[in-house]
Amino acid sequence: MISKEVLKKIRKLEIQTKGLVNTLFGGEYQSAFKGRGMAFSEVRAYNYGDDIRQIDWNVTARTGDPYIKIFEEEREQTLMLCVDISASGVFGSNLQRKMDIAIEISAVLAFSAINNGDKVGLVLFSDKIEKVVPPKKGRTHVLRLIRELYTTKPTGTGTKIADALGYVNRLLDRRAIVVLASDFQDKNYEKQLRITNQKHDLVSIVIHDSFEDELPDIGIVPFRDAETQREILIDTSSQKVRDAYKKRRFVHKKELDEAMLKMKVDAVNVCTNESYVRPLMNFFKRRLNRY
Repeated sequence: MISKEVLKKIRKLEIQTKGLVNTLFGGEYQSAFKGRGMAFSEVRAYNYGDDIRQIDWNVTARTGDPYIKIFEEEREQTLMLCVDISASGVFGSNLQRKMDIAIEISAVLAFSAINNGDKVGLVLFSDKIEKVVPPKKGRTHVLRLIRELYTTKPTGTGTKIADALGYVNRLLDRRAIVVLASDFQDKNYEKQLRITNQKHDLVSIVIHDSFEDELPDIGIVPFRDAETQREILIDTSSQKVRDAYKKRRFVHKKELDEAMLKMKVDAVNVCTNESYVRPLMNFFKRRLNRY
């Protein structure tokens, strides 16, 4: 039984995201994500000037007259949302948690996809696969995906991006758009990231919170890892400690950006204290300029 609070959230999100799709993202989605390629449509008689490479030799031999193959762009696609729901996603120093951003972007892309006639599926993961919803079309299906995003609670305690991507690669038998939404607080996922990007059109939504980049000067404070539950005391009044933490965060973000660039993975960086609309629009513009 879904609570009234969750139903209210789903309805509010549907109105909000469908408004963005209708005014900003609908056409950009269709242009940015091209079809899988060209699919055979029919044959017709050869005309002077036609490309002889398109001649259908079987039909030509059978009829005694030259015929060529006609191809059309395969427009229908599958969008697979692969969303990290591990414990670190509940963190948010502003009005929104990292998980809230992941849900909203997932909804925007899902509604854009069904408006384009595409199928949408969902994989929720932590350090295990938590929930899988096979790809389908339609508004009712998208609302179910949003419900799962709001209500599925992780049973795992950590994050394993590599396992999630490996599962998606086994699940999808044709090339698809794979959107990976995570704060990327994990290691040793680069190989699967590269494999997924080769097999599919991979887009990484990298979500972070500005509070995670620097420690405030508030004395000795107990810090608990949301995923491992490990707790340590940190003296935040120490400039040396604050500088070391800031440098570590900077290096992590730099290494992540460089890895995405090296593997040619499209990445959208979003922060909980900023609107995701501009980063998403910039992403679509980059895709359009590529074609």
